[in-house]
Amino acid sequence: MSMNTPLATAPELVAASPSAPDAQTVVSVRHWTDRLFSFRVTRPQSLRFRSGEFVMIGLPKPDGRPLLRAYSIASPAWDDELEFYSIKVEDGPLTSRLRRIEPGDHVIVRPKPTGTLVLDALLPGERLWLFSTGTGVAPFASILRDPDTYERYNEVILTHTCRDAAELEYGKQLLAALPADPLVGEDAAAKLRYLPTTTREPTEAIGRITDWIASGRLTDRFGLPPLSPERDRAMICGSMGLNTDVAALLEAAGLQSGANNKPGHYVLEKAFVS
Repeated sequence: MSMNTPLATAPELVAASPSAPDAQTVVSVRHWTDRLFSFRVTRPQSLRFRSGEFVMIGLPKPDGRPLLRAYSIASPAWDDELEFYSIKVEDGPLTSRLRRIEPGDHVIVRPKPTGTLVLDALLPGERLWLFSTGTGVAPFASILRDPDTYERYNEVILTHTCRDAAELEYGKQLLAALPADPLVGEDAAAKLRYLPTTTREPTEAIGRITDWIASGRLTDRFGLPPLSPERDRAMICGSMGLNTDVAALLEAAGLQSGANNKPGHYVLEKAFVS
């Protein structure tokens, strides 16, 4: 997930120099829709991160100063490259230029990861819910490819909500590839469950995930009892409205917020809410 606030006029940005501090090479780019794209870059040798964390990435302005934004790392902690999944913001200060990068270009990646969407911020439990909208699926793309996720939980459920079916494709292809993953394939096939929903285009599963939770339709869908702090743990990543609304529903069910220094029943990424 990226955090990028649109402005009336985007500042002119230039490609990072290969010799610039923290410059990394773009390895590949894929445009999923006219609003969404993903890209992979080389990984700084000094970067160590926990699946679910984010880093600051960006491009330099003509004066040499970088324009940086927080981006969740979509690749797992063991990957030799870094993957990011981003929205394209018209006149956005960063994505209006970042959307035009090509393999061989260079972007700035600050090798200082942080974030609250990490397994260590949760108390032990039986079931892990991953609630996402749009590019909020990015940190979960990392977590779902981490063997530790399946060692800690008997069941993992990803929900991904977008406006239309085309915007779900990144997540669907991620899920489709997991059974063949040499590290987590067997566990993912046995423990992972998935619910893609849309809010505008009619599909088999339509509606905001908050409505699914509040009505009990979500747990009924999987044949599960209501959410409880005894069994269930959750992570939330999406728009400000989604994060706060899902958190309120979890709190109503008795789950309490957690953090790196005080694990709890659920966590959300505050960096994308401020």
